[in-house]
Amino acid sequence: MGKMLVCFVFLCLLSYGDCGGLHLQGDYIISGWFPLHNSDSTIPSTPYLTDCTQGLTNKHGYHLVQAFRYAMDEINNGTQNKQLLPGVTLGYRTYDLCSLPASNLATLDLLAQQDDSSAVDSRTVAIIGPDSSSYSFTPSAALGAFLVPQISYEASNELLSNKILYPAFFRTIPSDKNQVSAMIQILVRFNWTWIALLGSDNPYGIQGMQGLSQQASLYNLCIAYQAEIPAVTNKTKQYMQDMVKNILKTKVNTRVVFANKRRAAGFFPFVIDQNVTGKVWIGTEDWSVASTVSSIPGISTIGTVLGVAVQYTEFSGFDDFERLSVPRLKDTGLKSPFNHSVPCMQNTNLYEIAIQGFSMSQYDIVSSFNVYKAVYAVAHALHNILQCDSGLCQKYKVQPWEVFHQLKRVRFSIRNTSFYFDKNGDPPTGYDIVTWVWTDGQWSFKVVGNYSPVPTELQLDTSQIKWTGQVSPVTKVPESLCSPECPYGHRKLMTGQHKCCFDCMACPAATFLNKTGYTFCQVCARDYWSEAESETCKKRAELYLPWGAPLTTALLIYLGVTLFLTLGTAVIFLFNLSTPVVKSAGGKTCLLMLASLTVASCSTLCHFNRPSHIGCLLKQPLFIISFTVCLACVTVRSFQVVCIFKWSSKLPRSYETWAKNRGPEMFIFITTVVEVFISLLRMLLDPPFPSRDYDFYSDSIILECSKTLSLGAFAELFFVCVLSLICFSSGQNDRESLIVLATERAEHPVQLSCVNICHNRFNWAADLNHDLGLADKRTDGFTCPVCL
Repeated sequence: MGKMLVCFVFLCLLSYGDCGGLHLQGDYIISGWFPLHNSDSTIPSTPYLTDCTQGLTNKHGYHLVQAFRYAMDEINNGTQNKQLLPGVTLGYRTYDLCSLPASNLATLDLLAQQDDSSAVDSRTVAIIGPDSSSYSFTPSAALGAFLVPQISYEASNELLSNKILYPAFFRTIPSDKNQVSAMIQILVRFNWTWIALLGSDNPYGIQGMQGLSQQASLYNLCIAYQAEIPAVTNKTKQYMQDMVKNILKTKVNTRVVFANKRRAAGFFPFVIDQNVTGKVWIGTEDWSVASTVSSIPGISTIGTVLGVAVQYTEFSGFDDFERLSVPRLKDTGLKSPFNHSVPCMQNTNLYEIAIQGFSMSQYDIVSSFNVYKAVYAVAHALHNILQCDSGLCQKYKVQPWEVFHQLKRVRFSIRNTSFYFDKNGDPPTGYDIVTWVWTDGQWSFKVVGNYSPVPTELQLDTSQIKWTGQVSPVTKVPESLCSPECPYGHRKLMTGQHKCCFDCMACPAATFLNKTGYTFCQVCARDYWSEAESETCKKRAELYLPWGAPLTTALLIYLGVTLFLTLGTAVIFLFNLSTPVVKSAGGKTCLLMLASLTVASCSTLCHFNRPSHIGCLLKQPLFIISFTVCLACVTVRSFQVVCIFKWSSKLPRSYETWAKNRGPEMFIFITTVVEVFISLLRMLLDPPFPSRDYDFYSDSIILECSKTLSLGAFAELFFVCVLSLICFSSGQNDRESLIVLATERAEHPVQLSCVNICHNRFNWAADLNHDLGLADKRTDGFTCPVCL
């Protein structure tokens, strides 16, 4: 297969003439691929390549070649580091990559060298170049099979980091993956969420657009329009015009153009023709600092250009080398130590280009320094292979795969710049952020920031950016939004397929939103509340009866009066306990009633201040039990009247049993015990505790005791209600009994007089005597059982 490949290469070269070569003999040869000319990039139907010198001279390629020669000269002379390759001379062989076919043909030539045993001494150990991603795919895939290391200085496509497809590819320019990240950080910094994305129709642009569109959603960026920029031909002119019109229809103010300089130079004339002004253009490192784009007539009117550029490093001495080397090129261009396997790609007439006196831009310096670093990377790899640490290198035939393995390990510092390759063959360098500056019609660019991939950081000095409006320069950052951000207290309601297009809806009550970009409102915490359209929540007020509140003071006064009356009456009764009036009122039973009423009144103290666990446990049982004792006493008094005036005649034995066996006391005790049992059971099975009611008021919290309406509480109240019915039913029977008994026994005034005395606590007792016309008479020795 190798012999067939060699035959194919020489068949491809039959039609080429001899044009000389730019080469240098040395112990180890490095191949340099540089675009000294630009010719037609159309791939012919047959393997044929015209003379590259017939194309346009590329001044940028000239500076790249000179940087290549400058690095070789320093290493061979030991200018920077005499211990790098002592006793070893590096040689080089250059190819003029004037087009894509030239790149492919250079690849075939090197593949032929790998199979040519007669060319061992002049075999290339590494390749520096080419200058673009499009020209790199075929060489890096084909030469990678032989592990021939290839170090590009301008190919930034992310696909080239794939070590399975391109195992031996390295580069001194950052990957487009980092460039995409830098562009996204710029968009995020200025809040440009509504953008148009354009890219060249080659792998460089397509991969860049894919990377940016995939990450856009992660940063809430919306791509309103996306299209590829083709090469300008008669067939694509109408397409280019329609593309610009479609961009204008989207009303996008920020456009990202991920294209190489050739496609960008063909695209912008259509932008200028349709009078597109006052927009923001974000460019890649390939065209944002390229003079081929900035020199387009009328391009200063398109608006503000922000670009990503490879970080600039001071490259002192290179300009002097170029200037001083021109006279020597006149002689070296006439001779070559090698046979020209591909003559018209190995142009030796560098002198004819040098005498044109091309100026050097910052873009040229940056790319030239990338070439410079690539050459030094190969030199450091050879230093490790040849074991030059001892002060003298051990020369032997080095295979390209040995250089490949050492390139993965090299780490060196040059001109105050640390350099190495990561696992993907990419450098750790970042980008400068540049903006175009126009001064009296002259173009230049200014560095306004930088981007670092590790760690991810974007630094920008926005005061250095001159924003260009549609009429005149403006100081305010242009906006590029589909919908303006919603104010605080409002959420987004999507209105289309893009999440950047939305309406703003007010947040309802009890919710808030103090951030932008949310499609939902945040619910207030339970102890907080808010009105509609709120951006914060307010603390809910806690409602309870504090000790110092006016209502508390009024209730305490009322409680004091109540206690004064009950306790005062109890004291009076206590001092007159043996008098007939007190006895007729109930005597000791009446004191028990007053005591229970006093305790029931004191239970109101559990309602003041914040509810406590003990207060919640005592509040309702204290009142219920006390009130039960009071009702039991009243029931007994009412029941005694029935016993005296009704049962004493009809059921004398029952009355006697009731009176002699302390029936009243037992009834009060049993009733109280039952109520206490119900209350204890409730507190054990379902105890109340302090709680917070959030539902009654939206802006307040009621501090209360829980389970005031539980089943146990209803059981307590039910028992009290039954006791109340018995009590007052007995009271009604008292009145009826007196009327009947008084009618039947009118001849016994003494007893009726006793009734009058014993029941003076009832208002109807005096009225009854008056209605019956009975006199109030006493009989000595008669004792009423009720008064006992």
